[in-house]
Amino acid sequence: MATRTDAPTRREQILKEAARLFAERGFHGVGVDEIGAAVGISGPGLYRHFAGKDAMLAELLVGISDSLLTGAKRRLAEADGVTGSGLGPEAVLDSLIEGHIDFALDDRPLITLHDRELDRLRDADRKMVRQLQRQYVELWVGVLREVYPAVPEPSARSAVHSVFGLLNSTPHLGRPGSLPGRAVTAALLHRMARGAFAAVGEG
Repeated sequence: MATRTDAPTRREQILKEAARLFAERGFHGVGVDEIGAAVGISGPGLYRHFAGKDAMLAELLVGISDSLLTGAKRRLAEADGVTGSGLGPEAVLDSLIEGHIDFALDDRPLITLHDRELDRLRDADRKMVRQLQRQYVELWVGVLREVYPAVPEPSARSAVHSVFGLLNSTPHLGRPGSLPGRAVTAALLHRMARGAFAAVGEG
């Protein structure tokens, strides 16, 4: 979920395997024992890390929404902190697209999980996910309107949602080994996203 070079913690290993299994077989199709077996510990041993499957699902879905928002804020802060570089809104938009593409290619099970299982979250967790997602969308809307000032806010928001739909289609592109390669796929998704925004901005 997060870009890191150090070894994942046991908790992160559990979440990764839980996401994979939930995406493959559905939340109710996976038992605690199976998640434990995937990381080499007993099912009851998982309760030292999580209260249960519901807690894992909540952490996965709230966590990725928070991670996307945090990453986007960091990219904007880095752009604001660059002096004399000429880094403008076009480059910031490209950076946001790149960050979301990283998620779409590297965390495909979480996209499937969100689509299928969001309604299983407790109300408070589901509201938190929606709140984080709204903030993420509005951040993109602000940048997009800097690139295309004439685009009305509702149109910009619709365009952002549409591009998210495009980028988040990666689970439907076939198995990872069947794609043309990560770099080629990332470049294609980036061109398509910019093309969609340009169609709104220049239409």
